[in-house]
Amino acid sequence: MEAINQTAVSEFLLLGLTDDPDLQPLIFSLFLAVYLVTILGNLLIILAVSCDSHLHTPMYFFLSNLSFTDICISTTIIPKMLTNIKTQSQTITYRGCLTQVGFVLALAFLENFLLAVMAYDRYAAICHPLRYTAIMTPRLCVLLVAFSLLVSMLDALFHSLMVLRLSFYTVLEIPHFFCELAQIIKLACSDTLLDTVLIYISACIFAGLPLCGIIFSYFHIVCSVLRMPSPGGKHKAFSTCGSHVSVVSLFYGTAFGVYISAAITDSPRKTTVASVMYSVVPQMLNPFIYSLRNRDMKGALRELISRATSLPCGFIHS
Repeated sequence: MEAINQTAVSEFLLLGLTDDPDLQPLIFSLFLAVYLVTILGNLLIILAVSCDSHLHTPMYFFLSNLSFTDICISTTIIPKMLTNIKTQSQTITYRGCLTQVGFVLALAFLENFLLAVMAYDRYAAICHPLRYTAIMTPRLCVLLVAFSLLVSMLDALFHSLMVLRLSFYTVLEIPHFFCELAQIIKLACSDTLLDTVLIYISACIFAGLPLCGIIFSYFHIVCSVLRMPSPGGKHKAFSTCGSHVSVVSLFYGTAFGVYISAAITDSPRKTTVASVMYSVVPQMLNPFIYSLRNRDMKGALRELISRATSLPCGFIHS
C-alpha cells in the first residue's frame, strides 16, 4: 500500500459496529437512548449534590466530578457516531480524529484518578475518622481534582503529539466507532515501536498506579473494619464503600474484559463491539449505582425531583 505523510491526511473512516445497513437504525436508537440516559442520570447527580447542603462533603464533591467526566466521555464519543449513522457517512477529519483521541485519553485517565481519589477519601473516613475533616480539607479536594486533570491532559497531549509525527497508508479505515489511539497507530506505516512502548508505560503509570492506590486503600479499610467490635459499625462502614466498589469493579472489569477479548480474538469487529462495555456502559450505569445504593443520594434526588415537579404550581399560585 502507498504511504502518505500525516500532512496529506485529510480524514479517517470509522467503520462502526456493523456493515449491515438494516442494523443501523437499531444501533442509532440504542446509542441515542444510552446517551440521553447517561446525560440525564449524571446531570441529576450533579444537581442533587449542588442543591443539597448535606451532600457538600468530599465524597460527593468527587462524585459530581466523576459524573461530569462521564458526561464528557459520552459526549466525546457518541454524538459523532450518531451523526455518521444519520448521514450514512463514515468519515471523520484528521484534526477531529486527533482531537477525539486526546479527549478520550484525558477523560479516561481522569476517571482513573478520580476513582483512586474517592478510594483515598473512604480510607481517610473509615481508618482515620477523628482526623477526617482535617485530612480531607476543601483545599486538598480541589487540588486533588486539579492535579488529576492536569496530569491527564498532559499525558493525552503527549500521545496526540506523538501521532503527529507518523506517516500513514492510503487506506485509513479504523475498525471502531471512535478514534482509538491503538487503532490509529496500527494504520501507520512509519516506525511505531516508540509509540507502542510509551502507551504501555503510560498505561502502567496512569492506570496501574491509581488501581494500586485503590487496592491499597481498600486493604486498609477491610483491616480497619474487621477490627471494629460492633456488627452495626462494620455494616455501616462497608455500606459507605459499596457504591464506589461497584463503580470501580464495573470500570476496571469491563476494561480488562475488552483487553482479554482483544488478546484471544482475531476479529477487530468483535473487539469493537466488546469495547462498548468500557467506553459507554459504565458512564450510563454509574448514576444508577450511586442513586440506588446510597440513602443520602436517593433522598437528595427525591427532593430535587419534588422541587422540579412542584415548580409550575408555585408559578401558578404566585
